[in-house]
Amino acid sequence: MALKDLKDVTYYDLNNEINIPVNGQIPLNKDKEALAAFLTENVEPNTMKFDSLRERFDYLLDNNYIERDFFEKYDFSFVEKLYDYLNAQDFHFKTFMAAYKFYAQYTLRTNDNQQYLEGFIDRVAMNALFFADGDEQLAMDLADEIVHQRYQPATPSFLNAGRARRGELVSCFVLQMTDDMNAIGRGINSALQLSRIGGGVGINLSNLREAGAPIKGIANAASGVVPVMKLLEDSFSYSNQLGQRQGAGVVYLSVFHPDIIGFLGAKKEAADEKVRVKTLSLGVTVPDKFYQLVAADEDMYLFSPQSVEKEYGKPFSYVDITKEYDNLVTNPNIAKKKIRARTLETEISKLQQESGYPYVVNIDTANLHNPIAGKIIMSNLCSEILQVMTPSKINNKQEYDVLGKDVSCNLGSTNIVNLMASPDFGHSVEAMVRALTYVTDHSNIDVVPSVQYGNQQSHAIGLGAMGLHAYFAKNHMHYGDEDSLDFTKVYFMLLNYWSLKASNEIARERHETFAGFDKSDYANGTYFDKYVTKDWGPSRNKVVEQFKGIFIPTKDDWAALKADVMKDGLYHQNRMAIAPNGSISYINDTTASLNPIVNRIEERQEKKIGKIYYPAPYLSNDTLPYYQSAYDTDMRKVIDIYATAQEHIDQGMALTLFMRSTMPEGLYEWKNGRTDKMTTRDLNILRNYAWKKGCKSVYYVRTFTDNNGEVGANECESCSI
Repeated sequence: MALKDLKDVTYYDLNNEINIPVNGQIPLNKDKEALAAFLTENVEPNTMKFDSLRERFDYLLDNNYIERDFFEKYDFSFVEKLYDYLNAQDFHFKTFMAAYKFYAQYTLRTNDNQQYLEGFIDRVAMNALFFADGDEQLAMDLADEIVHQRYQPATPSFLNAGRARRGELVSCFVLQMTDDMNAIGRGINSALQLSRIGGGVGINLSNLREAGAPIKGIANAASGVVPVMKLLEDSFSYSNQLGQRQGAGVVYLSVFHPDIIGFLGAKKEAADEKVRVKTLSLGVTVPDKFYQLVAADEDMYLFSPQSVEKEYGKPFSYVDITKEYDNLVTNPNIAKKKIRARTLETEISKLQQESGYPYVVNIDTANLHNPIAGKIIMSNLCSEILQVMTPSKINNKQEYDVLGKDVSCNLGSTNIVNLMASPDFGHSVEAMVRALTYVTDHSNIDVVPSVQYGNQQSHAIGLGAMGLHAYFAKNHMHYGDEDSLDFTKVYFMLLNYWSLKASNEIARERHETFAGFDKSDYANGTYFDKYVTKDWGPSRNKVVEQFKGIFIPTKDDWAALKADVMKDGLYHQNRMAIAPNGSISYINDTTASLNPIVNRIEERQEKKIGKIYYPAPYLSNDTLPYYQSAYDTDMRKVIDIYATAQEHIDQGMALTLFMRSTMPEGLYEWKNGRTDKMTTRDLNILRNYAWKKGCKSVYYVRTFTDNNGEVGANECESCSI
């Protein structure tokens, strides 16, 4: 039976029965039945069979399904050994959603799309062999990490590894435009090219002159940023990987840009179609000065990028607005206009209520804690990538007179529950760093030279994490309580320590560091000050017990690492970032990123299929009390968790805020005596709280509206398992 002929299957109905309580109980057994039915009715009859492993690989190679070059770096006897090991691990999907997602989105299929050519073990083997690049021990190590789901490569890496016909391995890209038509044209072309090969694209528009600014002395000639946004949206829509996926992009603008109100207005439902952007995401970069002006309820000045660049000799994004604000205000050569700071703050919150946008990047916070020489000016599609950039200069031939540094994002995630069970935490992290190093070393985005150059200079990676709420629930910890904060501190300290150790070891092996290492806080040692003067080990009894048997570096260990790094350097300019990792977390049977769950039984709307239900990992009568919905959780607890992790993460995190349009009673004390409806004031308070706690960004605001409720296990708070 071919995949196109599948009918009379039972697994969808069985899965849907999870959300129907039976005698006050959640029937989790129905998900196990759905999983078994899916494997029996879908996977087994539609997987191509081979008499031997050799026959299988001969078929894949001869028919151009997998690349020959990487495969031939290994003796086939080793491939057989690798498979023997993987098969002995007895991997099984734990939920219907995990198996469904893998076979729907990740597994290799025949050219006619009617048969599966691999299962999970095969995809693990491809990833291990591909990223180890001929190193047999590393291949075994990576196979061990991935099959036990301690490490999960990012979607494009996991999906494309080893395939002969594939997209890029990188997750996303970050670009900038400067204030001239050549740069705008090159930027639009870059967006087309990068959207074609895969991954979301972030583009900074802050350097472009505002609407009405003069061009070559002609007053009111410039059209501003909104028309460029429209061009970019059309570009992403057009360049969609042969219709396989919608191109995705985000544009960033400084809150001190004169077009900021029009920029936000372009996303509103009621915006005129001439200016409205429907699919383009929006982000704003927010210096500390904005928060200060809002707190003082003062006017704020918006500055013309053209006049700022002329006065300072560098693009607007590279000027420190907080430091230079008073000088910019009093300088008669700087064109400016005035608005109320709180008016803009309210406009940001209104749009977040309506659409979830804009993302907010606290740009001064990002730069204050940046150990790399240079300036961070923006972020990516999910607000977790924060790397220094330099501007390019484009001539009339669309060539680079000055080749600047843009960014490609090379990502992967630890699975917190499983990494905590690793026989060797540090060795696991080293294998992950080496896999990510392969991605950055072999990424060759030559269609956008600034991205290619930035990657070659920085060797940057982004090792993250998923499953934090699953770990808390499994270990009977309430999200945001003192134990959970202590665990978060120690876990991400360890991830930082071991990723630094691995990067230092690679630099020593290769006698190579990232460009600019000598100007970094790693080279002068100041980055390590907080670690050599304070103990970062667990302090709560419960957390001490959880880390029993796991090496916890002391101040002396950090001092030794500091000396090693100052001597031999680091290979990677950046090492850590927390992506939202939505769909890939289902395959890992864990919770997404560091977020709390949305529902104990999560509802997913799948294209052409309908609703699929996913029970929270490790859901049982014991864990039920620890799985409170994000929508019923004080977002300050979420911010506290993210801020605690941020202390040890050199880049950023995709921090999502979850809000109800009607607030639960007693959740926020400032609502007492006021309306229970979500207001702009609520979002203002939470954004300010995140800034004060040291969060570098706020990714997205998700709002659960009053008419989106569903009767079922999600609503049954008294249900048991």
